[in-house]
Amino acid sequence: MATPRNDLFQKCRNYTRHKDAEAKGFYPYFKAIESGADAEVMIKGKKMIMIGSNNYLGLTTHPKVKEAAKKAVDKYGSGCTGSRFLNGTLDIHEELEHRLAKFVRKEKTLLFSTGFQTNLGTISVLVGKDDVILCDRMNHASIIDGCRLAFGDTIKFKHNDMEDLERVLNSPDVEEADGSVLVITEGVFSMEGDLGALPPIVRLKKKYGFRLLLDDAHGIGYMGPNGRGAAEHFGVEKETDLIMGTFSKSFASLGGFIAGPGEVIDFIKHTSRPLIFSASMPPASVATVLAALDIMEQEPQHREKLWKNVRKMQSAYRDLGFNIGRTESPVVPLIIGEFEKTLVFWKELFEAGVFVNPIISPAVPADMCLIRTSYMATHTDEELDRVIEIMARIGKKLGVIQG
Repeated sequence: MATPRNDLFQKCRNYTRHKDAEAKGFYPYFKAIESGADAEVMIKGKKMIMIGSNNYLGLTTHPKVKEAAKKAVDKYGSGCTGSRFLNGTLDIHEELEHRLAKFVRKEKTLLFSTGFQTNLGTISVLVGKDDVILCDRMNHASIIDGCRLAFGDTIKFKHNDMEDLERVLNSPDVEEADGSVLVITEGVFSMEGDLGALPPIVRLKKKYGFRLLLDDAHGIGYMGPNGRGAAEHFGVEKETDLIMGTFSKSFASLGGFIAGPGEVIDFIKHTSRPLIFSASMPPASVATVLAALDIMEQEPQHREKLWKNVRKMQSAYRDLGFNIGRTESPVVPLIIGEFEKTLVFWKELFEAGVFVNPIISPAVPADMCLIRTSYMATHTDEELDRVIEIMARIGKKLGVIQG
């Protein structure tokens, strides 16, 4: 008689962390929003100021964006029912790829159905068994998972630490590798809001001859004079080999893209399993990105208003005494440190009508729990003044800032 095996689902029954948080009234996730993604949202019939969104330019409610989505559904229907490789390529997919390549100044661009999938499908197919990835320790989970899928070795370097990166470049693991080296960093780091150290990375690139992949999911659309992202902001577009971006932030849609040399994009296009075996972006999503791109190129006032709001909030938090780290973007963390105090802070803000995101381990180190706030071009001064007043009151009450 066969020996009974342990039940695969036992780990699920043992997982009670979410139930414990719910019982204590501190469960902050999966909150159902009853309205559109805007500066103000409805949750259980209550109006709340949204400072937890990635809708940086506020384009999800722009009339041109919404109209483009409606027209696309009328013309193409609701979905493509297949992968780009087979029956899922529409003419607007190709139009968007051409437009994006021109926008980020690369030879070609390839669309993926999500941003997470873009990193999986790019990193896993480019990095072979003899190659090495050098990955910033604070890179996004999609980059980490893409590295795990790749056959090459992955070595992490300290966040934005160029001395540590050069140490790794000179390590035996890299020097003795038979293949090539790919360095991966982000334009805007999604939790801390600080920028990737692109100029010094480019200097090391010229010295050591590696390739550079920039994940600019949170930077493209508002960074740089024309919104082309962190590479434009730092003036290193030519030296950045591959640029990855998503459409779920400034582009007000869903999907992702990778841009770079034509032969590299063609290789990914014909060998990337996450691309070949996934259904393509729905027509409405593609059309909204095209409309958002038009707005980025024709209406710079959205970027200008966003930066006005960002400067206002960063200055206010610093004046109040909050620790906002080294942010240089619309992502402004309030670093609390303690796990329980972070959740209490979140609950107090939620009850006061302010929607934020509490970020805890493993997304950040255990002693660096934070409240992630982020700002939009569509926030009004009245809304932001209200947020500042609430933050000051609760921050003093909980001892996060001085009374």
